[in-house]
Amino acid sequence: MSTQAASIKPVDTKKILIGMLFGTIVGLILNFLQLPKPIDTFLVDGIFSFGGQVFITLMKMLVVPVVFISLVCGASSLGESGKIGRIGAKALFLYILTTAAAISLGIFFATTLNIGGSAQLAHVQSNYVAPPVPSLFDTFLKMFPSNPFAAMAQGEMLQIIIFSVLVGVAISFSGERGQRVADLLHNMNTVVATLVTMIFRLTPYGVFFLLASLFARVGFQLIGDLLGYFFTVVGVLILHGLVVNGFLLVVLGRLNPMMFFKKFYPVMVFAFSTSSSTATIPVTLDTTENKLGVAKNVASFLIPLGATVNMNGTAIMQGIATVFIAHVYGIEIGIAGYLTVVLMATIAAIGTAGIPSVGLITLVMVLNQVGVPADGITLIIGVDRLLDMTRTVVNTMGDAIVACIVAKSEDHFDQATYDDPNAGLQLSSQPEL
Repeated sequence: MSTQAASIKPVDTKKILIGMLFGTIVGLILNFLQLPKPIDTFLVDGIFSFGGQVFITLMKMLVVPVVFISLVCGASSLGESGKIGRIGAKALFLYILTTAAAISLGIFFATTLNIGGSAQLAHVQSNYVAPPVPSLFDTFLKMFPSNPFAAMAQGEMLQIIIFSVLVGVAISFSGERGQRVADLLHNMNTVVATLVTMIFRLTPYGVFFLLASLFARVGFQLIGDLLGYFFTVVGVLILHGLVVNGFLLVVLGRLNPMMFFKKFYPVMVFAFSTSSSTATIPVTLDTTENKLGVAKNVASFLIPLGATVNMNGTAIMQGIATVFIAHVYGIEIGIAGYLTVVLMATIAAIGTAGIPSVGLITLVMVLNQVGVPADGITLIIGVDRLLDMTRTVVNTMGDAIVACIVAKSEDHFDQATYDDPNAGLQLSSQPEL
């Protein structure tokens, strides 16, 4: 996002945490009290659900303009310098490497702990219906847009990314006229930044409504039935998020991981509360550029790309869920099956949209490939919303870490900004609205 005229106000972490706390408490109280149906419906399905969905809808409204304008601006700058191919290749390599490592870690712990091996969960009920699984050919073919405007209307992120990059590269080779278009887009970038600032003020209220609605319906009762699965996923997500990501920052980036976690913490809170990597793009982009020192053209290119194709947290869930469901059904996957799970979950994670619980849809493809009944998803769907919040944090962390590592390797990184604990705060003054 441009910082010339406006920038996103820093996440008011205290207010968001207060919203999360009160939303959780109110939701659990309503779940415990079991109010009369009309009152419960009015509060939970009415006020809380409506408020939460309005907030998420407004955040999603920002995604297409933010992704398109940011990517075009970034690609036009990088295309002119000739670095876009090298930066993209490095990023994709790290995306695939970290995703494969994440799912392998999940499978290792799931098999070692034998989660689901003695489970009796047939009583867990759900109305979930597995959608038809597209072929691998169709999955890759769908990445390329036949109508970019339809792709924007339908929110097809991979298609938008490919179109945006091509437009950006075309601008970089169009001389003076292309520069005029680039200048217009940079001005539009400032306007979108101001729009983000306006909507972002609603975050504490949106978080309250979302969590109140969630816990009023779910509570904590299902976690007891799925204790092994739930805490295995949470544990591996934390391990990957802190240890593996910290290792990558130290070894590949030569960066202090504690500084990263300190500066990225507000984004993690926002990602946790919204459960959407895509909705978090504006916040991740602002933090990566203004607080972590990644050059604007690189951040504008890699953060939207990563939010679409880099899903480490989703891959972890899919690996553990596959092992868990296979154990419950008494199915032996074997070494070859696990290798297939790693491959398919990596592909599925790359094609996963950054919206809440979409990982359950691509999990069907993974299960079908190793002969595990897709109906087994009904066993885990009850707690998936809670787990989705945690894995979204890991997804967004991975995007920013790859951006930092790649930017530093290409000398598009400001070490002083990264090391300065106050970097970015002075840029985040509120624009007059």
